[in-house]
Order: sequence, then structure tokens, then C-alpha cells
Amino acid sequence: MFENLDTGRLEACTLHRWSPGIGDPTLAGWLTVLAYALCCVLAFKVTRRARKGRERGFWMLVTLAMAFLALNKQLDLQSLLTSVARCVAQAQGWYADRRGVQKEFIEGLLVAIAAVLGLALYLMRRHLRRNGLAVAGLVLVAGFVAIRAVSFHHFDSFLKGQFHSVRFNVILENSGLVLIALNALFLLRRRPGR
Repeated sequence: MFENLDTGRLEACTLHRWSPGIGDPTLAGWLTVLAYALCCVLAFKVTRRARKGRERGFWMLVTLAMAFLALNKQLDLQSLLTSVARCVAQAQGWYADRRGVQKEFIEGLLVAIAAVLGLALYLMRRHLRRNGLAVAGLVLVAGFVAIRAVSFHHFDSFLKGQFHSVRFNVILENSGLVLIALNALFLLRRRPGR
């Protein structure tokens, strides 16, 4: 994919389309970053407290996912990826046929999300009573990420809708984070070994 590319031109093209900065400078955006960070810290505390095994591995993955998503929320890394892909497509002459590549990428992303969630459910099947809220929260957050990746226009208009002046995308994204945080707090309040 990247053969015969002038990296200097690719970098210039990418930086013309994307620049590092705050992706969502609104109050809701910053509160969502704070929610991701809080979930990350709580998940890390659960990881340190959990016995070795699947439950500990699950919470370590939650920790890493929350850390990445907190960074991505404000750095807008998916826009960087989109900019690089556009510049590569233009440089290699397949920009006009990009829809097929976009479709394959989105399908691959959705399959990967479904596989990770399916694997999490399978691996945590004996621990769902203790971790079910976090799994449900991950499903909501992953669903939100998938919806944003697919970016269907009618779904985008739904996400931009509001309920009592709060946008639906904020509600959907943060609902999953609330479930993860509640599950972590529940586990942290219990005495170790129970």
C-alpha cells in the first residue's frame, strides 16, 4: 500500500488535512474525556486487586481501552487515519475508487469489534455476575465507536439530536462509561477475595 510513496509529500498532505489539537473542546467533550480517564483509573485499580486469570486480563484490557479512547477523544486520531488514507489514495491514484476500500475497512472494524466483544463474553462467562455491567458498558462504547466509524448520514443526524439540551452521542458514549465505572466501584468496595 505504501510502496512508491514520497513520505515528505505524504506528510505535507496529511498535515494539510489534519493538525494536532483538541478534537472536542466543548464542556461535554472534556467531561467525556474525564469519564474515560476515571474509568481507566478505576479499571486499573480493579486490575491490581483482581486475582490472576481471566478477570484480571479483562480489566487490564478495559484499562488500556479506556486510556486509548481518552486520548483519542481529544487528539482525534481517527481523523488523522482518515487523512493519511486520503493522501495515500490520491498519491496512488485510487481515490476515485475509495468507496470499496472504505467499505472493507468498516466491515473489518465491525468484525474486529464483534470478535473482541464475543471473546470477552466467552472468556468472562463465569464472571459475568461480577463483571456484567462492565461488559455491557463495553458493548455500548464499542457500539458508539462502530456507529461513528460507519458514519451513516441518518445515524449522524440522530446522534446530533438532543434530549434536554444534551446530544444523543454524549448520552450513548457516556452511558457505557457509567456502567464500566459502576462495575469497577462495586468490585472495589467488596473485600478482596470475595
